[in-house]
Amino acid sequence: MASTAFRLRRIAAVSSAATITLTVSSSRNDRGTTVGPEILAKISDAYAVVPPRPAQMSALSGSTADKPLDVLVIGGGATGCGVALDAATRGLRVGVVEREDFASGTSSRSTKLIHGGDMGDNFRGVLIVSMQRPGGKHGYVMFLIGAVVSQIVVLWMVMDPFCGISNDCGGVRYLEKAVFNVDYGQLKLVFHALKERKQLIDNAPHLCHSLPCMTPCFGWFEVVYYWAGLKLYDLVAGARLLHLSRYYSAQQSIELFPTLTRMGNDRSLKGTVVYYDGQMNDSRLNVGLACTAALAGASVLNHAEVVSLLKDEVDGRIIGARIHDNLSGEEFDTYAKVVVNAAGPFCDFVRKLADKAAPPMISPSSGVHIVLPDYYSPEGMGLIVPKTKDGRVVFMLPWLGRTLAGTTDSNTAITMLPEPHEDEIQFILDALTDYLCIKVRRTDVLSAWSGIRPLAIDPRAKNTESISRDHVVCEDFPGLVTITGGKWTTYRSMAEDAVDAAIKAGNLKANECITHNLILTGGHGWDPANFTVIAQQYVRMKKTSDGRVVPGVMDTAVAKHLSQAYGTLAERVASIAQNEGLGKRLAHGYPFLEAEVAYCARYEYCESATDFIARRCRLAFLDTDAASRTLPRVIEILAAEHNWDKSRKNDEFKKAKEFLETFKSSKNAQFHDGKHE
Repeated sequence: MASTAFRLRRIAAVSSAATITLTVSSSRNDRGTTVGPEILAKISDAYAVVPPRPAQMSALSGSTADKPLDVLVIGGGATGCGVALDAATRGLRVGVVEREDFASGTSSRSTKLIHGGDMGDNFRGVLIVSMQRPGGKHGYVMFLIGAVVSQIVVLWMVMDPFCGISNDCGGVRYLEKAVFNVDYGQLKLVFHALKERKQLIDNAPHLCHSLPCMTPCFGWFEVVYYWAGLKLYDLVAGARLLHLSRYYSAQQSIELFPTLTRMGNDRSLKGTVVYYDGQMNDSRLNVGLACTAALAGASVLNHAEVVSLLKDEVDGRIIGARIHDNLSGEEFDTYAKVVVNAAGPFCDFVRKLADKAAPPMISPSSGVHIVLPDYYSPEGMGLIVPKTKDGRVVFMLPWLGRTLAGTTDSNTAITMLPEPHEDEIQFILDALTDYLCIKVRRTDVLSAWSGIRPLAIDPRAKNTESISRDHVVCEDFPGLVTITGGKWTTYRSMAEDAVDAAIKAGNLKANECITHNLILTGGHGWDPANFTVIAQQYVRMKKTSDGRVVPGVMDTAVAKHLSQAYGTLAERVASIAQNEGLGKRLAHGYPFLEAEVAYCARYEYCESATDFIARRCRLAFLDTDAASRTLPRVIEILAAEHNWDKSRKNDEFKKAKEFLETFKSSKNAQFHDGKHE
């Protein structure tokens, strides 16, 4: 009875959410057709199924010069899928193609943080405003508070016997940058990112959550400086604040974070300042965007590569693309009124298909992350090191039951499978050594990977050497709109800007953007207690080595994982585990089930073994060696779903192993431990 009541409440919540959303978006567009209700009802339906891949491919190949799509998006990362979702919910005919898999590039290799900006930039930007007198909503309040705080900080610097006014005091350098490096553009980005941070968490509640982050202070000046900066950061966030920041004493900090050292560089811990940002499961969020776009009517196709752009013979305008299906080998033309280039680090390659002499827009930067065992950090508390030896910020965060640490920031070449360099891994380990009371060992690295951040250069800017911290949208070739730069946190507004530009470029008729409050598939009616339904109502039927099927408990770890990874769609995965004998765990110590492989193949466009181990579940990123051990079983299930022959299975195994070799765990990396032995 309790279970039935719970289910009824959940259905009511879903219906209510759908009704609210439909009320907002049931306006008519200029075509005279109602756009919104039926689409949003489908997105909120826990039993809706995305169109199969052949149907999506047929829709793309079926476009003609006389009946083109409104928008064709190149790139299936966060921005590309965000553009597809935005355009589809405005009533446009949309297609999106991705050369590899959704989130196969930068979007699966992020810091997993949903934040308002780099920590140092936040402090500097907020303190800048506090020392000026800006107008606007928060201007006078921030001026008064900031003026008082600034005076306190300056007086403390003068009076603190451990700091004083010296070139060696890091706080002086920070304050100097805050006062003299005035950058209102950076502050604007912080405001914008804080707004998008809250919306992103609200729109995908099962995949995103708030996370407290601890900043250790080994001097009283640092305590005052970081406390003041983060209080002002709270003020800037305003109604979008996740939780208030606060100070913890040294003893309280050790209780909250047991592996934190009491001594750092011969200085004793004075306490910590804790603030809150968001955290996400990035590739699953990206896949959720793709599936939501598909439910909204977009034709989404992964493993489909653009080999050339189609041009109008008269005026040279871009009118579509020649697409190669990497799975079947088939090629076809897709016509569109506007093509949106959202290829991330590879956007210059697309632009050169339009004009070989196109000036570069991308300045690629490499970020390396490593994964360590869970005992390095407590569950539910991150550690931010704002000042390393070379001035970079390093973090250590709990993530999916393990500890994620990073990141580096260095120039790099653009490649499909970037690999972390050993010196970058060692840099992260060295940085953590100064702040932890346990030995930081290279042999503890379960996985290490590199991602390419596409920093943007606006081709319209007079000074082309200036790299934008924000995103850039431009139509430097007729019919081709390029969107690049930015970050995961602001993907939604980036997509909105790109669609606005596409509408203008193609003179398209469409509704206003409605993605501000659009909950992604799996998020409607979800709450953190939903896992209890799975734990109570389902069992895991497991096949033994001798072929027998035996029941197993749907334990809390598995139930929570399914709920947080699939939202309200988790019961569909649990049903497969129970009814099809696929309830066994794929790897010891991890909650991923065999049923997920089948589910993702049927309902999430999972077309390869790498698609699953890297982006549908995160095992490749969490534990490279465990992912390698699961490959035979993953391939066996996918073969049954996709009717693979022996040759295809062997090819899948080979490609997946090659992919995993780029993740430098302690077992597949060549290194000399040295101090980390």
